[in-house]
Amino acid sequence: MQGGRFGGSALKMRPAFHYDYVIVGAGFAGSVLAERLAVDGGQRVLLIDRRSHIGGNAYDMHNSAGVLVHRYGPHIFHTNSDEVFAYLSRFTRWRPYEHRVLTHVDGKLLPMPINLDTINRLYDLDLTSAQLERFFEARAEPVAAIRTSEDVIVSRIGRELYEKFFRNYTRKQWGLDPRRLDASVTSRLPIRTNRDDRYFTDVHQAMPLLGYTRMFENMLDHPGITVSLQTDFIDVSSAVRYQSLIYTGPIDEYFDHRYGKLPYRSLRFEHVTLEQPWFQDVAVVNFPNEHRFTRITEYKHLTGQQHRKTSISYEFAQSEGDPYYPVPQPENASLYKRYKLLAEGYSNVHFVGRLGTYKYYNMDQVVGQALTTYAKINGAQSWIPA
Repeated sequence: MQGGRFGGSALKMRPAFHYDYVIVGAGFAGSVLAERLAVDGGQRVLLIDRRSHIGGNAYDMHNSAGVLVHRYGPHIFHTNSDEVFAYLSRFTRWRPYEHRVLTHVDGKLLPMPINLDTINRLYDLDLTSAQLERFFEARAEPVAAIRTSEDVIVSRIGRELYEKFFRNYTRKQWGLDPRRLDASVTSRLPIRTNRDDRYFTDVHQAMPLLGYTRMFENMLDHPGITVSLQTDFIDVSSAVRYQSLIYTGPIDEYFDHRYGKLPYRSLRFEHVTLEQPWFQDVAVVNFPNEHRFTRITEYKHLTGQQHRKTSISYEFAQSEGDPYYPVPQPENASLYKRYKLLAEGYSNVHFVGRLGTYKYYNMDQVVGQALTTYAKINGAQSWIPA
């Protein structure tokens, strides 16, 4: 970890002390709400996390070689929300960064999302944007109703490109055939007919200048916030007095899986430090059709760090482990609705974040949801103080 008062073992709690809020989870959702409640609301907050660090999955650290890495895979900040960007700018300066991804298909490294250069280089063509539109139209397969991830791609660019770029990657990522996954999985990815090779096109694209962990440290540096790490909610619930609870963990876990477990997809990372300054041309290279891993990330592209060594990670999707992604299937959405209905009966418990609301959110969306939740708690129209 980068230092500060949030590293190492759990901080001692004061059982006799009464907190206004206990917040479970020190990722984006929990940390933003802790900051707002303590700084703007004047509340006494206990923020707990099972892990030994703050920052959730966005946690970054210097490894043994001194290279700054993201322990839980690449986290690239981007948003179209001026409010969210302004809020986080209170706790960090930024390094401008536009994310670019290459994908390994047919022995070539090609821009992803698919654009004009992707197709021209894949097929050794020299199409214009207008010609590429007709190229896609000629290959697209009519789909009466777009229901699955396969439908999304096949209806736009045809089956051959779907097989080359999407099918196997999606199967590795989710452990399911795309025909069994909701359309939302692939509808997030654009198909471009120009040469724009940026992965995101948001107004604000940047990385925290000193890393995410430092940003979280600044966010939580307030006397009204007590942080206790390596702490489970079950150990706190009976030992600490509090008025309200904010829960950012899995909602089904809170209710002891009363209706059954909500399925999540997990990830495993193999981090490797190399005795060379660079390994690949961009931060992320995808491998849809070969290897068991889905992608390789080289972190110095993201952080801008100058170092004689470089560090990369191989990313493997798996069914067991820490929950990362809610599995987007209709039956899972129905199960979540049962838990959501149950949660609505608890007026002093707020479920927030990706796990608390069983929905895939980008980082900026989690921040926005947390700020909106604070505004509702505070009875205000906006999280911004007058």
